[in-house]
Amino acid sequence: MLKIALAQIEIIPGRPDINTRTMLTQIHQARQQHSQMIIFPEMSIPGYFLGDTWEQLTFLKDCETYGQQIIAASSDIFIIFGNIAVDWTRVNDDGRIRKYNACFIAYQGRLLGNDNFPYPFRIKTLQPNYREFDDSRHFYSLRKLAIELELNVSQLLQPVTIDIDNKKLNLGCLLCEDGWSDDYAVKPITVLQQNGPVDLFVNISSSPYTIGKNNKRNRIFSAQAKSVNAPLVYVNNIGIQNNGKTIYTFDGCSTVYNHKGDIIEYCPSFSSALTCIDLHLTADNVTCSSSAIPNDDRSIRTIYQSIAYGTKSFLNSIGLKKVVIGSSGGIDSAVSAALYTKILGPENVLLVNMPSIFNSKTTQDLSAELAQNLGCLYTIIPIQKVVDDTIQQLSNSPIVDLKGGEKQSLVISPFVLENIQARDRSSRVLAGVAAAFGAGFTCNANKSEMTVGYSTLYGDLGGFFAALSDLWKYQIYELARFLNNEVYKKEVIPQEIINLVPSAELSFDQSVDEGKGDPIIYPYHDYLFRAFMEHWNRRTPEDILLWYEQGVLEEKIGCQSGLVATLFPTSQEFINDLEKWWKLYTGMAVAKRIQAPPVLAISRRAYGFDHREAQNGVYFTMNYQQIKERLLHK
Repeated sequence: MLKIALAQIEIIPGRPDINTRTMLTQIHQARQQHSQMIIFPEMSIPGYFLGDTWEQLTFLKDCETYGQQIIAASSDIFIIFGNIAVDWTRVNDDGRIRKYNACFIAYQGRLLGNDNFPYPFRIKTLQPNYREFDDSRHFYSLRKLAIELELNVSQLLQPVTIDIDNKKLNLGCLLCEDGWSDDYAVKPITVLQQNGPVDLFVNISSSPYTIGKNNKRNRIFSAQAKSVNAPLVYVNNIGIQNNGKTIYTFDGCSTVYNHKGDIIEYCPSFSSALTCIDLHLTADNVTCSSSAIPNDDRSIRTIYQSIAYGTKSFLNSIGLKKVVIGSSGGIDSAVSAALYTKILGPENVLLVNMPSIFNSKTTQDLSAELAQNLGCLYTIIPIQKVVDDTIQQLSNSPIVDLKGGEKQSLVISPFVLENIQARDRSSRVLAGVAAAFGAGFTCNANKSEMTVGYSTLYGDLGGFFAALSDLWKYQIYELARFLNNEVYKKEVIPQEIINLVPSAELSFDQSVDEGKGDPIIYPYHDYLFRAFMEHWNRRTPEDILLWYEQGVLEEKIGCQSGLVATLFPTSQEFINDLEKWWKLYTGMAVAKRIQAPPVLAISRRAYGFDHREAQNGVYFTMNYQQIKERLLHK
């Protein structure tokens, strides 16, 4: 039996000093609980998402020095931890100093593992270069090292042998992606067992929260433990880290699987934990109680937990204690207000209603009711006079051709008028109020709007942070109901806001009292846009039109059956709608997203660094044109 401590800690990216202090505290506590081994997450000293901080040599030296402090603390306890490992005698492919994403095993003040390996640590074999990951830019993988040493990678995938209670124990060390090997040619866990056998597998990870990922991990890791007939310990960190444009939450959810693949211990999500377990390496461990089994991480409860945790952590990281929210009386700003009020307290949240002649009394009253229900601060700042002044100023300022002397005047179209209102609200009012209030102002955009650029650059797309921009509109409604029913346990977001037709109210054509609203038909377009953006093999108009022709579109994208025919009676109408949104998604919306605030990620693909885009313009494939021609001439 082995007494193991799982150290599920919050890792602060770029702060090896803070992380090392946390680790030393955890080691002391594990020792007090008579643990024989403590396991920390991947990159537990430096953090993981650091951008090109990895190219600062002085930072690398600091990480090494702090790593030595952890090694020195291993006098009577085995310590497994993640850190950057630097080989100062070699370089990466780009000529920079050689860096490895490494797993260290320390005991009695020294590192173990160099008896059957080139270094006294283990190196990540499989480096992800999809989604938010960019590992090959910075780190040298075990696969590359094998090529360099003219060896097969399987020769380097060796277990680490430790002596504990006068018994030899083989550890199989995996780093995060090494456990997600289904689509790789190399299967580290299988090779390690063949080179062992291995008594215990340890996967140290720095794995961001994504809807549904823990469900999948439990299936995969359970199957792996069962296939190699050995227990597996997975340790992940909590906290937030970012790649500049995208903020990721880390949920922990550290888990222990016995040799049959059963979950026998599980750490709570989004919480620091030092969890000790007596692990029987050969005998059956009983499964954990049902209360400790992980919840379905696709639920709106877990989504709320991730968003609230990520938003609170981001506010703390930038030192922001107050926010200003443009409150329109609509669902997005209402959810944003309820979220921030719960995190910061009502005295630190200021809702600003900014009516023009197009804003109904209905939405203005709902905005005030929301503020009253939440108990937060509220003000009304009308914008019509300034909008009128802007229109007059632009219209009355002649444009002169200085060569020929000809003059012309600007014409303010209804579309330009809409944008003037949106920019006035954000760039002038909200920015000014936030500065005076000592706050930041929020971006309330949802993912549907971000997808097709249904927002105004420097207007409602402005703000310091986009907490809701990885949620489709239907998820916004789910979150609103959850906030009322489960978080506040009363109706803080008025039911009328939930029932109201979504509308920007920037013209009389968007009158909510007349049932007029946004051009996006969310029950259909949410799912169409998701197919463009979130499907692992991202879909294009060719896929959509082919599915439409085959009569399987609703099944493929997940919207309500029969909806497409109701919305688009003819193929021409369907194609016009499809092309309209595709042109926006791949056109102007790209430029808007590039300049959008940082997005809090929760989905399998979020805007920002996770969804890397180039401004290439609109393209329709050859096969799309053929399907279109076929449909229109039926």
